Amino acid sequence: MDLLMKLRIKATAKHSPKKDLQLRFLKRLERLLRNGYPLIAALEKLQWNASMRHLSERISIDLKNGILLDEALTNVGFSDIITNHLYFIRMHGELIETLQKSIHMFEHHLKHTQKFQQVIRYPAILLGIFSLLLFFIKQSVLPSFLELFETSKESTMTLNISIIVINGLTYGFIACCLICIIFFIIWRINQRKFPIERQIIFYQHIPILNRLLRIQTSFLFASHFSTLLKTNLSMKQILQHLIHQQKLPIIAHYTTLMMNELEKGRYYVTTMSQFYFFEANLTHIFQHNQAEDMTTLEEDLSLYADILMEDLESKITKVISYTQPIFFTILACFIIFIYVTLMWPMFQLIQTM
Repeated sequence: MDLLMKLRIKATAKHSPKKDLQLRFLKRLERLLRNGYPLIAALEKLQWNASMRHLSERISIDLKNGILLDEALTNVGFSDIITNHLYFIRMHGELIETLQKSIHMFEHHLKHTQKFQQVIRYPAILLGIFSLLLFFIKQSVLPSFLELFETSKESTMTLNISIIVINGLTYGFIACCLICIIFFIIWRINQRKFPIERQIIFYQHIPILNRLLRIQTSFLFASHFSTLLKTNLSMKQILQHLIHQQKLPIIAHYTTLMMNELEKGRYYVTTMSQFYFFEANLTHIFQHNQAEDMTTLEEDLSLYADILMEDLESKITKVISYTQPIFFTILACFIIFIYVTLMWPMFQLIQTM
């Protein structure tokens, strides 16, 4: 029976619950835990809600079979933003605080995703309409103009140039889309096969992503490091724990390098300053706490994580705000080009009369 149940869970885990359902599930679970319910009892209370019954049943089964909470949530398809944070309660056990952080991050992720979808929806529809219009002009209007203005060499030359430009735009756009799709598929399939060093080099060369990833990596390191400091672990034990986790490969790679320096008897702050995806302020925090004042270090890292969280939200909002003007600029260029394509030959023909 247990084997059949596990197979059923694995088969259904491929279908992730909707993100808004994940958020509501976590908020209700956190509220029940804060009110004093044990985890299993809280999950049983969540079964009263029809939309959450199936999730809570499957998570309860996993927990009773000895599976950890972050793995149970992964099995039912919860977002990595949630499970990455919950992984670290294995060490410190502060479930309610970690759930609150997960909810906060996931809620902001949903807000930015929804805002981006709202911003891009209208320009994308217009871009599709104008693409069809451009295709119609290329196939029907311009050939008719060539026949109409075949007596005017200047108009014919202008129309030929317009056809060449439209063909270049059309085939170039299709080629770029195909290249991006193929590259994305290949990267997703083979991402784990590439050494982490090459992945880091690849991320460094993506202009906007590298900045956002630097802030995110620094935030996650500061947040998790400060949380683990509360458990009174030594610096070496914290680094070992960050090395063994597989949720955040960049942090695991960086902490491995830091551990190597520590084992050689050298202070690892010098190595930290060479990490591309660590902010300079993060290194300064460790430099100012070289006496290993764990309490001060924990407070500084926790405060810095909050600052980075606000900075990350600001950067994402800024990127989203630039998206719509860029799309409308592209559409404006399309409109101007279509107008020139249609009117310029007529203007040249009038001049020859």
